[in-house]
Amino acid sequence: MGLLKTALIGAAVYGAIKYITKKDHTGRSIVDDLQDKAPEWVDKAKRFKDDLDAKYQNTSYTDIKP
Repeated sequence: MGLLKTALIGAAVYGAIKYITKKDHTGRSIVDDLQDKAPEWVDKAKRFKDDLDAKYQNTSYTDIKP
């Protein structure tokens, strides 16, 4: 049973890799699109973190009553 399960998981991983690396009619794949958009997403995440830091730096926890 373990061998069959391993073979099915391997086939699924192989199929997923083939799908995300397959080129479309423009010659680009899903991986190419992700690589192009990753720096933009990192910048957005950093800005979000900085906004949260600024928000909670100004919050005083002594004002909260139980």
